[in-house]
Amino acid sequence: MSDILNQKLQQRLLQKISPQQINMIKLLEVPTFQIEERIKKELEDNPALEEGAEDEDIMPDNEDDDQVEEKDSEEFTLEDYIDEDDDIPDYRLYTKNTGKDDDKKSIPFSAGYSFHEHLSSQLGLRDLTEKQKILGEYIIGNIDEDGYLRRALSSIVDDMAFLQNIETTEKELEETLKIIQDLEPAGVGARTLQESLLLQIKKKDKLQPSTKLAQIILKSHFGEFSKKRYEKIIERLEVSEKELKMAIEEILKLNPKPGGIYSDPFNKTTHPVIPDYILEHTEDGFDLLLNSRNMPELKLNSTYNDMLQTYSNGDKKQKKEIKEAVQFVKQKIDSARWFIDAVKQRQSTLLLTMSAILEYQQDYFIDGDESQLKPMKLRDVAEMAGLDISTISRVVNGKFIQTHFGIFPLKHFFSERFQTETGEEVSTRELKRILLDCVDNEDKKNPLNDEQLTEILHKRGYPVARRTVAKYRENLNIPVARLRKEI
Repeated sequence: MSDILNQKLQQRLLQKISPQQINMIKLLEVPTFQIEERIKKELEDNPALEEGAEDEDIMPDNEDDDQVEEKDSEEFTLEDYIDEDDDIPDYRLYTKNTGKDDDKKSIPFSAGYSFHEHLSSQLGLRDLTEKQKILGEYIIGNIDEDGYLRRALSSIVDDMAFLQNIETTEKELEETLKIIQDLEPAGVGARTLQESLLLQIKKKDKLQPSTKLAQIILKSHFGEFSKKRYEKIIERLEVSEKELKMAIEEILKLNPKPGGIYSDPFNKTTHPVIPDYILEHTEDGFDLLLNSRNMPELKLNSTYNDMLQTYSNGDKKQKKEIKEAVQFVKQKIDSARWFIDAVKQRQSTLLLTMSAILEYQQDYFIDGDESQLKPMKLRDVAEMAGLDISTISRVVNGKFIQTHFGIFPLKHFFSERFQTETGEEVSTRELKRILLDCVDNEDKKNPLNDEQLTEILHKRGYPVARRTVAKYRENLNIPVARLRKEI
């Protein structure tokens, strides 16, 4: 009897996010160039929502009954969605307003020429056996958009056996691959960067001393070249510094991604930078506006609202018969009201957040001087705006502002704090700016290493560690000193 289950009541307090709150969070993250699509989708899905300014609840007294009836006739009803005739004659589905003498012209559309189609067309002009054609087409299909074959030939042998039911060897694939590597663009079908550069340099004029030396460097001293150990190359090849410099110039003219010049422009997805905010600097101060040029005004469909009131005022018997219709209409109206409120709340939150950033970085927004940019974190803006840090993070992500000195992402205004020897707090952006200046003005034959950069910062009053300098250098995409070396 010890296994008998005991039943008891227990109260627990839990925090749960409603579906409306989840959708509100998602709507807050949507940038300006996508909000119009989001609103259009909601307008298509919800018939109780429509574009336009909100209607007044009370109708003016000077309107007579004829005007009311005329307005009612313009509004759609449920009968608009129902057609009495299921079979509509064909002549009602199109219009024909052209004459016999009208000249019908069509505009041709070019779909572009993809990289793989370019290779396949060249391969078709070669004198190949049927098996070589099949192998060549399969190899081309495995070449990526950069022009490299990153699959092992042994794997392709297995693929041909299992998928194409064709037995082949790595030797046969190697012979077919050499044919592909002879196609344009030069360097296509290579398996490594070294192989691609060698294929390209072999098609250049070998009578030029610089080209011949470049080929030797790529073939036998590629490791030293990639690590910029030029002294070892000069010593081993017994060449002058001038000859090595001319050879390196020839190598730098080669394309490390030969397939990139033939990539299909229709497959590229580029998003224009559309600012979410517009900031204007006037004599009286700043004018901050939201970019709402393509965002329509929203309102409830009056017909659906009247329909719900009519159903609610009906008798009980009628309510039972049209219970599903009442639930559908009420659901759509509630959803439309929520969406209108969510859009308004989104706009309010965006303005509140940017206003806090503007107040915090007011000195910077006067002329865009980065030295005036104060160290700022999400917590600072959250405290000023009276919002949660997660809300500020969602607002900042992917948003841009247009100022009189350029367009910037909101993340540009955030940076960590750093304390100087005098106790003054400065932005880490200032440290990065000093590092950039040091690297730009350094002697490229003897570039500054991280220890030397650390010493320079110490002399200017910034007590930073060497590992901190290395971290900032990597954030700025500055390579190490050895890779910045030039002849």
